[in-house]
Amino acid sequence: MLCPLFADTCMTQRATRLLHLLDELRRRRKPVRGALLAERLGVSLRTLYRDIDALRGQGADIIGDPGVGYQLRAGFLLPQMMFSAEELEAVVLGTRWVASHADPELAAAAGAALDRMIGVLPETLRLQVETSGLFAPQWRPVEPEPWLPALRRAIRAGNAVRIQYRDGEGRTSERVIWPFAMAFLADMRLLAAWCEMRGDFRHFRADRMVALVDTGQRYPEQRHTLLKRWNDARRRRRGA
Repeated sequence: MLCPLFADTCMTQRATRLLHLLDELRRRRKPVRGALLAERLGVSLRTLYRDIDALRGQGADIIGDPGVGYQLRAGFLLPQMMFSAEELEAVVLGTRWVASHADPELAAAAGAALDRMIGVLPETLRLQVETSGLFAPQWRPVEPEPWLPALRRAIRAGNAVRIQYRDGEGRTSERVIWPFAMAFLADMRLLAAWCEMRGDFRHFRADRMVALVDTGQRYPEQRHTLLKRWNDARRRRRGA
């Protein structure tokens, strides 16, 4: 029997590969040969053909055959879900806010996600997005801290990180924390974590971190458990 973690990793890798295949097809205005797609994705032709069949099984309108080439027709997936005007504007505005306020890595991902969404919308909704008058300001009160990508990955993986932290009075301490949530405020990034030194939940401003190293070690609790305990503690404090 496959280890659940290994199975989850394989499923994630396959889902990522299918998204990359969709991106490759979406960018092409003419049929593209399977061999070229396989080379671009770093997979065998057999794997590529299986992935094409998987996407077709999920509703992707991919025309073509081996030896002829493949082409994706517009209108895959999102038209089946559909969006109201308000939902579409919320998605576009939120994505543009991330692109203009987050760290460069996350900003690039937001732009790619918006491009992917636009690429699969039907023409009427695509025009609505491309001519939307809702924009996020292209300015930052302060530049994003260089360790934000490392923090986001640690939160995603459930890894402990070692930080040097300077408090509001200028005192510096070194501690190991278990990060599980981060808020992107207008003028700062605020991290919620369990602090091993204090044995309690603490909030840390990313701009007060002097140094950060991901230990590569998973902390002993599940992230969703920490989130629940943190929320329970906040509710108790509000009720006190």
